[in-house]
Amino acid sequence: MKSFNEVDVKSLNFNVFSLFDDRWLLLTAGQFSNKAFNTMTISWGSMGIMWNRPFAQVVVRPTRFTFQFMNRFDYFTLCAFPEAYRPALSLLGTKSGRDGDKIAEAGLTPFPLPEEKSVAFEEADLVVVCKKIYQDDFHPENFLDPAIEDNYAQNDYHRIYFGEVVRVFKK
Repeated sequence: MKSFNEVDVKSLNFNVFSLFDDRWLLLTAGQFSNKAFNTMTISWGSMGIMWNRPFAQVVVRPTRFTFQFMNRFDYFTLCAFPEAYRPALSLLGTKSGRDGDKIAEAGLTPFPLPEEKSVAFEEADLVVVCKKIYQDDFHPENFLDPAIEDNYAQNDYHRIYFGEVVRVFKK
């Protein structure tokens, strides 16, 4: 945490489309102290203002190991990394934490955030800490574009989470 500085969320200046689609992010939920956390690479999501609060929106399929941590804990983090960590993010997006220590295999260094709210990574250059404020499951009958259903061949519809951005750290 020594290498990070806390910044005001309104000082952030980046292309959110590129952040999710090109850089990817690690979504992490759980607690560091008892190793009850998991992380996964995401490229779907959004950021903005909802209910007069800065928020990040992420989606997780119920089949993902991270799903149970998102449901069990009140906070989650989004971590962005320099391009050199793309192979690590790729590994973390294809392997399950159920099957072993994929974080160690990826060569990343997790650390607890203040007050044990969640977990971040030393190698990240941006850490967004979010407190869950809303969740719901996707319902296929609400898809207005039938092509969306192509993403759900196994009927494993995502759960959507809105997290109020409560702290932001940058290197």
